[in-house]
Amino acid sequence: MRLDRWFKTHFPGLGFGHLQKLLRSGQIRVDGGRVKADTRVEPGQMVRVPPLEVDKKGESALTGHSIRNQGDADVLAKMLIHEDPKVFVFNKPAGLAVQGGSGVTRNVDDMLEAWRNQKGEKPRLVHRLDRDTSGVLVVARTRLAAMKLSEAFRARETKKTYWALVKGVPPKREDKISTWLIKEPTPDGDRVRVAAHGEKGADHAVSYYRIIEQAAQTMTWLEMEPYTGRTHQLRVHAAYIGCPILGDPKYFEADTNWDFPGGIQNRLHLHARRIIIPHPDKGVIDVTAPMPPHMRQSWNLIGFDDASAED
Repeated sequence: MRLDRWFKTHFPGLGFGHLQKLLRSGQIRVDGGRVKADTRVEPGQMVRVPPLEVDKKGESALTGHSIRNQGDADVLAKMLIHEDPKVFVFNKPAGLAVQGGSGVTRNVDDMLEAWRNQKGEKPRLVHRLDRDTSGVLVVARTRLAAMKLSEAFRARETKKTYWALVKGVPPKREDKISTWLIKEPTPDGDRVRVAAHGEKGADHAVSYYRIIEQAAQTMTWLEMEPYTGRTHQLRVHAAYIGCPILGDPKYFEADTNWDFPGGIQNRLHLHARRIIIPHPDKGVIDVTAPMPPHMRQSWNLIGFDDASAED
């Protein structure tokens, strides 16, 4: 089958002009090589598909930009990845704030007004993600559920796993990062720095990481777990070990000889991939969130395979 017909069959929402642009730029590849629209594909070949802003049903992939003209209830429904009588879990797109603040025109907390239940109860946030961080966001549907979930976060009974793409390669394959962090206001919003032990206003922060894959010595795919939950903790800790997260507007620094890799978007590459948390009633909630389009594009361009994380 011709490659353009293969795409028409599997991704009917993708226009031909967009397909041609992706082919010309080399973002679509077959068995690792560049191809054209009339290239014939055969069973067993590997087609690399970048983020298309459409899925196999032709529906839009959610981004902070793509939700601008959509109603709150519709966006929440598209973000939803787990639902039960006590809990919602959303896959928050990068660029959407969780709560209001300076310069924030739309946020999840306000959007939840659209999902008040028959008793008039509004779903409640029980933790936060940075505006530019995508991924798993847990929301309680009742006041009692919110109390129990919040206590689970405070008692550190939750396991949160993040995926990050960082500059360079950390000194160890896996390690614990333990520092004191202090938050300081700046004209561009709060910024966090590593503080001296016992410095006034500083909080102890502990993170764990392991290397999943690396692209030569240029970039590394890290799995990170925050043991504590400080503001910007993983972003600061990645920079602290000399491997800042790609696209981080606050903490990414590189020497003059380092070129940002072509085809990779200069956006924060940090995704809350998975959460395991005790359910308010019984059992556990274990939810995994698909990566945002800009990170999926980077994984495809580099050739990282999601299955590597399971090894």
